[in-house]
Order: sequence, then structure tokens, then C-alpha cells
Amino acid sequence: MDYSGLARLRDISMPCLLKAIGLLGLLLTAQVGAAEKLRLVADPWAPFTDSSLLNNGLATDLVSTALERAGYASEYHQVPWARAMHGLGEGHYDVLINAWYNEERTKLGQFSAEYLVNRVRFLKRSRSSVEYRDLSQLYSRPIAVVRGYAYSPEFDNDDQLEKVPVSSFTMAVRMLAAGRVDLAVEDEFVARYYLTLEPKSLRENVAFLPKSLSENSLHILVSLKNPLHEQIVADFDREIAAMKADGSYQAIFKRHGL
Repeated sequence: MDYSGLARLRDISMPCLLKAIGLLGLLLTAQVGAAEKLRLVADPWAPFTDSSLLNNGLATDLVSTALERAGYASEYHQVPWARAMHGLGEGHYDVLINAWYNEERTKLGQFSAEYLVNRVRFLKRSRSSVEYRDLSQLYSRPIAVVRGYAYSPEFDNDDQLEKVPVSSFTMAVRMLAAGRVDLAVEDEFVARYYLTLEPKSLRENVAFLPKSLSENSLHILVSLKNPLHEQIVADFDREIAAMKADGSYQAIFKRHGL
């Protein structure tokens, strides 16, 4: 037997075999990563994220649907905001559902593209003549604001505005309808959600002013501790674009009454 030939065959085959094993390992790692459930996390923020709502809220529904279309199973965890951020940084959670862009947060995770826009808008009584092009027009108008909320730096820091602190948007809109304040202010989707819980007579007595006070884009933030974070973001962005194109994105809003 020609043992030298076997030796040459072994020398040729071993590097190829090692490469094949390495490639197989990478493929298996990717498959295992895709097969494991992504741990989605958010704090309660109706109608976007809330375990008491249909499919855990509008934003959760959008995010989990896009990820499912991309081949990722997921599970929803609801915890206070500080715990969600800490857990994302430590790798206890994979995806923060409701993140506004902040440079500091890029140390914890990778942002997706915008998948929803939060518009903060004023509400007035339906028959009111109040107009808003700039804040100076509102200096004589009492405005109900929820204690501790940040609406926009310009609005929050303007001491000439007459702000009336209240405990919730529900109280604000009831005071507005009753004529105790001239304006209320809230994220449009949040306001529309809570208005559905009010009597029809109240809903018909208030209206949004056309111009937004501020706008913030909403993103998912994928933990850098997840080795597939870049792929998850790319897959998510692709599927959100596809959902907008095929109508399923708008269908989810309709499903939530928004």
C-alpha cells in the first residue's frame, strides 16, 4: 500500500475538513440564534405597550409581527423603564420595543430605523377659535399638562405659558371639555386611545390643533449583548418596509382602533 499517497491525501483533506466544520458551526449558531425566542421588553405605555391590551399594545404588535415575518419567535416582558434599560444593557432582554433615539443609548444597543412617529399635539374645544403657529400665541391660554411629563424643551422651558398641572390626560381632557382650561397636550395616539374610553359627548367636544408641538421617531433598540443584533435590525427594518408596502402595517393600526 502507498502510505505516502494517504499522507498526501490527509494533508490536503484536513484543512478542507476544518474549514467545513467551522462553516457548519457558524451556520448552527445562526440557526440556534434565530430559533431562540427574542425577549422583547417595554414599560407600560398605552396604547403602544401594555400587557392588558390586544397583542400587548400597538407597538408590540408591530414589532413582534415584523420579527415573526423575519423568522424570529419572541416573548413580551413588561417591567419599569429603568429595569428595561438595565436588562437590555446586561443582555437579560434582547429588544427594547419603544425607544426614542438617544446617543447615550447606542452604548447599550443598536437602533433600528424609525417604525412609528410620536406626535405631541394640542387639543382644544371643538368650537374654540384658538390657533397655534408658535407658542407666543398661547401665552394667555391655560394649558393642562400631566405632572412630570416632558413635552418638548421649548414648551417645557417657556415660563410665559400658563401650565395647569394635572395627574393624567384623562383629567386634562375632562377639564378641557368643561371649560376649565383652554388646551390639553398629549401624544396623538395616546390621546386617541384614552378618548375612546370617554363618552361620545366629550369626544365630540374636543379637537386636535393641526400643528404638532413636537415629533419623535420610535425605534427598537437591540442589545449589543445579542451576537445577532446587526442581523436582527436589518431583518426588522426590511419587514417593516414590506408591511407598509403590502398593507399589513396599516391593518395593525386599524386592529387597535387607531
